[in-house]
Amino acid sequence: MTLPIQIDAPLGMIQPLLIVCGVGFLVLIADLVLPHAKKHWCAYLAMGGVVWAFAIALGQWGEEQHGYAGMVVLDNLSTLFNLLFLGSTFLVMLLSEPFLRQERVEQGEYYALILFCTSGMMLLASSLDLITLFLGIEVLSISLYILAGYRRDSEASNEAAMKYFLLGAFASAILLYGIALTYGATGTTNLNRIADTLTNAEGPLPAGLLLAGMAMILIGFAFKVALVPFHMWTPDVYEGAPTPITAFMSAGPKAAAFAAFLRTFFVAFGPIHADWNMLLSVIAALTMTVGNVAAIAQTNVKRMLAYSSIAHSGYVLIGLVAGGNAGGTGAIFYLIAYTVMNLGAFAVVILLEHRKGGGDELKDYAGVGFRYPLIGAALSLFMISLSGIPPTVGFVGKLYLFGAAVQTGHIPLAVIGVLNSAISIFYYLRLLVLMYMREPGEVLPPVRVPAAIGIALLVTAIATLGFGVFPGQCIEAARAGVRALFS
Repeated sequence: MTLPIQIDAPLGMIQPLLIVCGVGFLVLIADLVLPHAKKHWCAYLAMGGVVWAFAIALGQWGEEQHGYAGMVVLDNLSTLFNLLFLGSTFLVMLLSEPFLRQERVEQGEYYALILFCTSGMMLLASSLDLITLFLGIEVLSISLYILAGYRRDSEASNEAAMKYFLLGAFASAILLYGIALTYGATGTTNLNRIADTLTNAEGPLPAGLLLAGMAMILIGFAFKVALVPFHMWTPDVYEGAPTPITAFMSAGPKAAAFAAFLRTFFVAFGPIHADWNMLLSVIAALTMTVGNVAAIAQTNVKRMLAYSSIAHSGYVLIGLVAGGNAGGTGAIFYLIAYTVMNLGAFAVVILLEHRKGGGDELKDYAGVGFRYPLIGAALSLFMISLSGIPPTVGFVGKLYLFGAAVQTGHIPLAVIGVLNSAISIFYYLRLLVLMYMREPGEVLPPVRVPAAIGIALLVTAIATLGFGVFPGQCIEAARAGVRALFS
């Protein structure tokens, strides 16, 4: 007997996502049965699951498949983002293990939440429907709300979680309302069918309803990637959350939200590109400027990196404004570049916190370059890359983004981007001045580099320099992802 309605549900296309979810549940079970002294085994189980999923995702490169009634897609774009998410998650787990051990915090649920958050990111990158897109955002967000407040004995952590939850719930409601309005205007939530409706509509569409829905979806995405004026939560949450979670939030979830941003606006709203292009140009210019100018005034390193994250969201938005293959390639490559160099910067912050000598304030970095030469050299590399100085990956990423803007006629936006990069040099290189040209206020204690943090630092440093000197393969992968997007 066969069912009258059959929905294609190929499990192979979402196998990496299923592995991540399954290992997340296994970690929760292991946390229940393991004695307290063996809780750190949960970290090894979680990292093993991430490596397994990464290997499966790598094997899916070049495959293209649609499933689940056209709501989910496997293509080079989703595969590339899945590899980015899994790689950044593995690095964050490496950074978390010494932190959790030092803080004496239970570990099982921490790694499970990170895995569930990663599964939400993977669903976002594969979504071809506004419904699955919303589900991915919620799975991602709910896990992050809990992780931001993971240190229950810390008032700052609790405050960060509450602020993030309240504003995030409000943004999710706006996004959902935008999805409803878009469905009302087009009669579908599938991204491809929305594009077909906008292109081949037999009669006039309700333009007001459609534009209102698109604007609300834009607001929802703008909150997730911290675009001005929906950025105010970022510095408080970044400062209050545990530092490994701050690093995690600044990397994978931001890239996941931009992946959804790319699919929604390049595919679904691509036919009405002229209606949102100018608005995104203004938002990009404001985001870059506000982020960089506000970062100058910060004395807390995590707040400085938070405003830096806002500015970099503005840079990525240039790629969406430019559009086409050049803009999409630039945006995707810059997301990879930012993930690598930002995780490296946070690895240094976590390492300096680990010495119990302070690592949150700028003054804590005085004399670090001479007291800890390798740590100082690593942080210098990441700051140089974030500011966009060659031969680092940050320079190549900005070169492609600004080049795409010039090629598509958005020269004023490219000029604003270049000027903002010049502004950012001040607060990035200020750390170098402190490390090498200021005496510490007290004798700096010796620092022991845990093996996990050392591996994370080595990987991010090699990638930051390697992708800058030899960016070819990474750029080709980004181009392949964009071709899948437009196909």
